Amino acid sequence: MARNIFNQPPKDDRARAAPSPAPAAPASIAGSVGGLRDSLREITANSIRDIEPDRIDMDGLRDRLVLEDSSIDELADSIRRHGQQVPIMVRPSDQPDRYRIIYGRRRLAAIRKIGGTVKAIVRTLDDDASLIAQGQENNLRLDPSFIEKALFIKEMQEAGYKPGVIQDALGLTRQGVSNHRVIIEQLPDELVRLIGPAHGVGRRQWGDLAGLAEKAPLVDIARESVAALPDNTPSAERFQAVYAACANRARGAARQDTRRQPRVVKDEAGRPIATLSSDSKSVAIKLARKDNPEFGQWIEERAEDALRQLFDQWRNESGSGS
Repeated sequence: MARNIFNQPPKDDRARAAPSPAPAAPASIAGSVGGLRDSLREITANSIRDIEPDRIDMDGLRDRLVLEDSSIDELADSIRRHGQQVPIMVRPSDQPDRYRIIYGRRRLAAIRKIGGTVKAIVRTLDDDASLIAQGQENNLRLDPSFIEKALFIKEMQEAGYKPGVIQDALGLTRQGVSNHRVIIEQLPDELVRLIGPAHGVGRRQWGDLAGLAEKAPLVDIARESVAALPDNTPSAERFQAVYAACANRARGAARQDTRRQPRVVKDEAGRPIATLSSDSKSVAIKLARKDNPEFGQWIEERAEDALRQLFDQWRNESGSGS
């Protein structure tokens, strides 16, 4: 289970759990003032503030493939009409009077379009807690697609986050994280960017696309397919177009392979020596012992040396070097 870093015990529960403090002695006035100062600082840190958007840096790991899209314009119109209903969360930056975004990137982008300040909760969180907050809030508000979660997992792993933090950030089990990682490791980054988040397209479909990588040039086909579509084509439809084109190309390659008939190699008298067959994956030379058993035995004893000599000859003629 993912741990929720936002829940705090209800105020009444805290009051019942804590014993009544003893009356403070006059000598502890300075300590009481210090405690009051700490309490005020905590209250301020958790309050909602109005912050100029240009004081907030959009750093951290990206958990969305698309940020500046039509949904940002729709969100901006909604905020213009009704105001910002849900605050974003930021944390203090190393630079004075600046902040770093934790979550709410879409809301921040929308408010930057329409102008004005952004309502933000300011929390002092370390990198792990910030990442968990980002993942939990995004899962609650707008569930990322399968491939967005997979990319987020990949970025978190490359950034050095521990497995437990990654699981908490997305509310996934260890097996769930592994299922996402296996797929994203098989897909070129450019292919995923060309298609986009593809909401509704799950692990099995992305896995089927990854399975075509050995049979068709996925990125090249994706470039052609996406370029032929209208600019406003939803990413789920882009996925279907790319997958259909890749599958067709793979089927065409398979049909071409089946049309490659084995060739019989014969001697000067027309007697068969061997059968040569090839496809996209291999080249095979087959000698039937019944046709020429002595030659078959001779080849078997010398095949390794002969292949090395042929390889060296090819390397010298092609200039491939060592």
